[in-house]
This record gives sequence, C-alpha cells and structure tokens, in this order.
Amino acid sequence: MAMLTDLNRAGWRRCTTVIAAVLVTIASSGSAFAQQFPRQAVEMTVLFGGSSATIAQVLADAMSTELGVPVAAVSRTGAGGAVGYAYVKSRRPTGYDIVWNSNSISTVFHSGNIDFDYRTFEPVARVGMEVPALAVRADSSWRTLDEFAAAARTKRMRVGISGRGSFIHLVSAALFDKLGIDVIYVPYGQGTAPTELLGGRVDAALQWPSQFKAQVDARQLRVIAVTGRDRVPVLPDVPTAIEQGYDVDMVMWRGLAAPMGTPSDVIARLETAVRRVVASPRFREVSATLGFEPAFLPASEFGRVIATDDAAIGRLMAQLGLKR
Repeated sequence: MAMLTDLNRAGWRRCTTVIAAVLVTIASSGSAFAQQFPRQAVEMTVLFGGSSATIAQVLADAMSTELGVPVAAVSRTGAGGAVGYAYVKSRRPTGYDIVWNSNSISTVFHSGNIDFDYRTFEPVARVGMEVPALAVRADSSWRTLDEFAAAARTKRMRVGISGRGSFIHLVSAALFDKLGIDVIYVPYGQGTAPTELLGGRVDAALQWPSQFKAQVDARQLRVIAVTGRDRVPVLPDVPTAIEQGYDVDMVMWRGLAAPMGTPSDVIARLETAVRRVVASPRFREVSATLGFEPAFLPASEFGRVIATDDAAIGRLMAQLGLKR
C-alpha cells in the first residue's frame, strides 16, 4: 500500500512538471507571436468618408513604413459607424484587424444601432481631434450665432447633418439647445454638405472645417462658428461658440482600437508606430491642411478618455432625447 502511494506521488510530481512545462511553452509561444508581429498586412477599417478617410489613408501609409508591412485602409461605412464596428468586433484579436474609431462608438451604441459598447475594443492610441463647424451660404445675412438664432425663431431652419444619431447630429442638437431654437434635421451623404448648402436644400450644415474650406475661400459659403474651445488653424477667423456666448465645447477624437483580447505586446507595437507617425512633420503638415489636430495619447490614457467621454455622451443624448 505504501509502495502504491509512493508511486502515485511520483506520478503526480511528473504530471505537474509536464503541466508546468506546457504552460511555459504556451506563454513563450504567445510572447514569440507578439515579438514577431507584424508578419502580414494589417487592415484598418475606416467608418466614414471625407476628411476622416483622408487622414486614415495618410496614417495607414505612414504606419506601413513604421511596421514594415502594408497597412490597408478599408472603407466599411454605414449606420453611423455600426457596420465597421460590427465587422472588427467579429475578427480574431491578433492585431491584424484594427478600426479607425471615434466618439461614434458611443453615439452609435447609445442611439441603439449596436448592442455592444466601447469595452468591446482595446484602445491602441488616440491620433488627434476634429472640430465641427457650422456653415451657411455666403449670400445669407447670418454672420453670427445670434443672427442665425434670431432668424430661426421666425423661420424653422433646415440643417444638414451626416446622419441621425451621429456625433455631428449630437453636436448640432447640443448647439441648438443652447441657442434655444428648434430645427429640421436633413441627413445628407458623405462629403456632400457644401453641395446641399449651395443647392439650397438646407439653410445651414454642420461638418468638419475641411469640407467647407474650398467654398469658403471661393466666397460661396460662410462658417459662423466652430464647437471646440479654441479656434481651428484652417479657419482662424471663425469664432468659437464659447466666444459668442454659448457654452458648447464638443470635438471629435479619432484613434485606433483593436478587438478585445488582442495581446498587450501587439497593442504596444501598434501604439509605438502611431506615436512616431503623429510626431512626424509630414503627418502634421497634412493634418493642418485638413483642419485635423494631431493629439497623440497612449493606449492607457486613451482608454480613460473613451470611458469618460462615453459617460458624458450617454448623459447628453438622454437629456436631448436621442438615447434609446
């Protein structure tokens, strides 16, 4: 009996030794995988067109150089970002599928277009920010928010937005709530805000400054406010809503995220590549022409920004009746 007990103990020791060796091998294999990343092309899902897509392409091209493999910016637009987010969520967490994300992860969730939130993704890095701008036709008489609001009290304005439940819709609702006016929202296609305005189908439109720059320079459109705390370099003469007496400070952050469970070493490799790209003179030069403000944040800090922003967006959407 004692001999059997000794044999059992010896067998158990051998078994635990084998298990430990297997665990070490698995851990080593995971570490080796991360160290070898990337070994193939990385696909960056892009949720929107316009300046967002342009910046995404510039970022992808520069990251290709940093990582030594192609980074392909692939357009998967629709439903305020829901189409692209759902696609990336379905991919394996290897680092080879990432998403060019934004505050839209919160607006699309709180509006009920998706049943998962920002916690479905691992933050990689914040790249920068864009500030919405409110434009009208140059032949209109409105040069300030006060003038626009006064006119809107005698005639209900048609305002173009990129889509109901989108971040632009949320900014519009917040701004007009502060102005104390009610408007008719008219969703338009990607990149068509100037066309809608010039064609007279809307009285005003909210979109990124770069969308209006050419028409502003041609004196066809006039931008009467931007919604960030500071003026934007691409339209330096346009005052903020805050400068005009309306407490609205809302900007769109943009960055990269990966499916939940992506190895931390892989996230770190992607983060380092983004850091170098954002610091490069070329990226900053292109960003300036598009009204995009480079503002790098590492994964950990970016994650905190996303969480804080999600809570604020949820509260605001509930307050404005946009939350489902």
